[in-house]
Amino acid sequence: MSAVTATAPAAPASAAGKPLPPISYKAPIGYASVAALALLLFGILPASGRETTFTMFWPGENLEFTVPSKLTAIVLCLVALALSAWSFQAARTRRKVGIWLPAVYSVALIFALLTWAVAGKAQPLPLTSLLQGSLFLAVPLVFGALAGLLCERSGIINIAIEGQLLAGAFLAAVVATLTQSAYMGLVAAPIAGALVSALLVAFAIKYVVDQIIVGVVLNVLVVGITSYLFSTVLKDNAGTLNSPPRLPTIAIPGLSDIPVIGPVLFRQTALVYIMYIVVIVLQVLIFRSRWGLRLRAVGEHPKAADTVGIKVNRTRLRNTLLGGAVAGLGGAFFTVANGLAFGKEMTGGKGFIALAAMILGRWSPKGALAAALLFGFADNLQVVLGIIGTPIPSQIMLMTPYVVTIFAVAGLVGRVRAPAAEGVAYVK
Repeated sequence: MSAVTATAPAAPASAAGKPLPPISYKAPIGYASVAALALLLFGILPASGRETTFTMFWPGENLEFTVPSKLTAIVLCLVALALSAWSFQAARTRRKVGIWLPAVYSVALIFALLTWAVAGKAQPLPLTSLLQGSLFLAVPLVFGALAGLLCERSGIINIAIEGQLLAGAFLAAVVATLTQSAYMGLVAAPIAGALVSALLVAFAIKYVVDQIIVGVVLNVLVVGITSYLFSTVLKDNAGTLNSPPRLPTIAIPGLSDIPVIGPVLFRQTALVYIMYIVVIVLQVLIFRSRWGLRLRAVGEHPKAADTVGIKVNRTRLRNTLLGGAVAGLGGAFFTVANGLAFGKEMTGGKGFIALAAMILGRWSPKGALAAALLFGFADNLQVVLGIIGTPIPSQIMLMTPYVVTIFAVAGLVGRVRAPAAEGVAYVK
């Protein structure tokens, strides 16, 4: 008589024999909820006018076009709802949704908002200027996020990005004023950021102090030092120490004449072009080079990296200094890139938003760039809509960049995993 063994039901398996991922409707429900709310606010509730006028760059002129406000908003919200339904279907059948869906979904809702907010206004909404300003405002966030990425990929938590940005802004303003060269200020800014990082690695690596505490203390220290120097030195000698020239806008021939996006991408200052190069170089080096492999190995499993001959603490030291220099370069945005004098705490918390961009971008240069552009767009949107005038209360508009940051990190990040050895000191 043969024995009969009871077995538990097998988990569903794919054609390759691997267990299928669990079905999750969190993203589709989120998409549908936001789209339904947008349809109620922008499509059903009355707008302030019947038509909305936009302008965009076209070679030789600014192209102006007008659309019916309510009908356009309703159609765009219905497109977002259709994408939500597609997301439900993809989740039900366990299909991966490409980046195109959230991108198209976001664009549809943003244009629905703009169509509703600018309805009936005599002044048209300049789309090209809106995008151009968004990219420019994203610059310090991109450099700050890249600084955090370089440090955390090697295992050092860099909470001091705010201080590194502020130090870079300070030194850039002073050096640019003394030399009357904005480019010399651009050269000096990374030095200030690297000096702040030197203190971070000294306490985090040599004295094994908690890295988060060190970062917070460094932020307070830089704010105190720069505020003191501003009050005692710069304020009384503004003409000789705190009147930096502005970086000139450089238009790349041919590329800057591309319709719509030409001025956005290729009519910017040298700092923006440096940002393009840094993002591309880091994306390639971190994921396609031996240096990047060692960097990631130190951040994931320092003991294993040590056993194959990689100097863990030396690698962390070098990359943290490099991260500080990158953040300092971003600090130059606040002074020489805008032609503004240095002011107390002028970075305004951008270092912490850069940290959010790094997390939202999943510790990837291209992801950090995309997240920073999102926050830069939200920042510039409240400025542009404030100038044109909208039915949205001004207090809500001022909150926009920070609300977008919170919702993006809380709702869009999902399950992300930081480098395994992040914040863990390595003592051989």
